[in-house]
Amino acid sequence: MKLEPNDIPAIADEYVLGLLDEADRAYVEAQIERNVALRQAVDEARERFLPLDTGLAPVDVSQNLWQAISSRLPDQSKVAARDFLNAAVAANSNHSLNWRAAAITAMAASVVLAIGLTWSMTRRLDPLVVAVLMNEAGEVQAVVEDFGNDTANVRLLTDFVVPSDKTMQVWTLPSVEMGPMSLGLLDQSRSSTLAGWSLPTPADAQLYEITLEKEGGSPTNRPTGPILAKGYAKLTR
Repeated sequence: MKLEPNDIPAIADEYVLGLLDEADRAYVEAQIERNVALRQAVDEARERFLPLDTGLAPVDVSQNLWQAISSRLPDQSKVAARDFLNAAVAANSNHSLNWRAAAITAMAASVVLAIGLTWSMTRRLDPLVVAVLMNEAGEVQAVVEDFGNDTANVRLLTDFVVPSDKTMQVWTLPSVEMGPMSLGLLDQSRSSTLAGWSLPTPADAQLYEITLEKEGGSPTNRPTGPILAKGYAKLTR
């Protein structure tokens, strides 16, 4: 391998992506110590491709998941051919590094797409805040996990007796100025995932509570019924 200034970005990408053979990799590693331009290009490539390393933790996935990912990916032979042709036309050159750069781009795009699909199908976001809700006797009744993205899980830890003409409604207090805001109704008094509101990012010590309201929810969009449980949120660490 011979290092030319114009070759350094592509070689750095190949090195970071692990595409070099053993001899070329050893040569690049030796050159990194003395070649400032190469060292900078490698650092930039590592930063650019960092999501491929740290985007998600290793997980075991089923064959059905990989089939789902495969069905969402475009025909890679067509993608690669198109990218190669575009690179060649734009550069008006058959220089090997132009073709190599196009290959790297196509491959990296495919890997990122696959990672994104795997991420969305397998990763469960951690809640931003967690609130433990208790009744007047100090008994734990429910836990609220607010993800800060207009979604919250409400886990009931006891059996609530709710009359047929009533419903359980979940509230939070983002600020005194805004007043209590509804997060939604608990269908059939069961643990639920609530979503769809537009509120500020939840904060430490934010109040959450569950009230007993008329069927269909509070007519005033403010708590009107008795409080079944309430508690203050804590930021997760």
